[in-house]
Amino acid sequence: MELYQQILDKLGISRLNKMQQDTCHAIAGNNGDVVVVSPTGTGKTLAYMLPLAGLIDKASDALQAVVIVPNRELAKQSEEVLASMGVAIRSLCCYGGRPAMEEHRLMKQVNPQVVFGTPGRLNDHFDKGNLSPHAVRYAVIDEFDKCLEMGFRNEMARLLGRLLGVRRRFLLSATDADQIPDFVNIGRTVRVDYSAVSLSSRLSVKSLRSNDKDKLQSLGDLLCVLGEQSSMVFLNYRDGVERVASYLRGRGFQISAFHGGMEQAEREAALYMFANGSANILVSTDLASRGLDIPDVGNIIHYHLPLTKESYVHRVGRTARWQASGSVYFVLGPDEQVPDFVGDAVTPCSLPNTIPMPSMPLMATLYIGKGKKDKISKGDIVGFLCKVGGLSNGDIGRIDVKERYSYVAVSRGKVGKVLANANGEKIKGIKTVVETIR
Repeated sequence: MELYQQILDKLGISRLNKMQQDTCHAIAGNNGDVVVVSPTGTGKTLAYMLPLAGLIDKASDALQAVVIVPNRELAKQSEEVLASMGVAIRSLCCYGGRPAMEEHRLMKQVNPQVVFGTPGRLNDHFDKGNLSPHAVRYAVIDEFDKCLEMGFRNEMARLLGRLLGVRRRFLLSATDADQIPDFVNIGRTVRVDYSAVSLSSRLSVKSLRSNDKDKLQSLGDLLCVLGEQSSMVFLNYRDGVERVASYLRGRGFQISAFHGGMEQAEREAALYMFANGSANILVSTDLASRGLDIPDVGNIIHYHLPLTKESYVHRVGRTARWQASGSVYFVLGPDEQVPDFVGDAVTPCSLPNTIPMPSMPLMATLYIGKGKKDKISKGDIVGFLCKVGGLSNGDIGRIDVKERYSYVAVSRGKVGKVLANANGEKIKGIKTVVETIR
């Protein structure tokens, strides 16, 4: 527990919640497999990562643990959690949408002890011999209900079938699977089941009736009333996301759109702008209902009704995370009703007669054309923006330094000043491009 407390201190977390304590004890205190079912936002990633860090032999260069996730966003986020713990464990994430050769080069440099990845991409690396399964002793399946659905089963069966040395399996999700397939080869199991824990006490669930079958105006009016609050709008199909996003942009909202048909760079930029406050509305399919740790999402809006109870649980889990509160809205057409599987009490609501104009987000994102390859740090960027750009520390938000460029959130009202002051100027003696991301 001393190691756990050191990590929590580094992360700025005072203590683990009850589910996390039980999960740590289940993984560290026995030699069996562990299944964890707990609502989204309760901290399952940290709950398994803490004891897993204690199981890894840091003196060995072998790959020892494989963490299987359903999408690239959860792979990247999970690796970032491990890196932030400061436990000197080498890791890498693997996912589709970028060249496998690029990942292979990184593997040879990093020599990972833990890999995070999607089933298809992990199989690809094992097929090519880029990864060796022989020393893998731990398999983690995060969002196991999704990973074990029919669409993933063939890839999952292939992947788990080659990890013959696995001694323990850790499965985690917000919703349980109907059945765990035989190919998972799960053995003596400890269950940490918090599925009965409800977010209801921290959720306000409302329905808004639209007089029109096409509910776009009602959605736009609702978002106008919600103002600067952070809101996620969920739809069931990609073309619906594009249609709603186009309408909201045309009406003057600053939004991010997100679905599986977008290029990787587009998806990353959309999430980044929503997470750093440069867009206060994210319009998405259910792809955004899992694996994203975006704090302070105030509202979940069901423009399309969730198709299953599991879909509803994962959507609403984007708000009221940890001990925060949040609001959920169903935008209903003339013939639509709130699904029966929604167990929360739903209160009808109406909009005021006078609808305000769309509110702009408080922040905007700047692109700076230099990054880690140019020996640029977050401190360099803060110094540049304050000294050259004329900003104060309070005007600067989240900073992400990539290999060849950087993103930084700044107060929207100061963007013009920064661009004018920084035009043609140098950062650490290097001329660079500074421009806004839209």
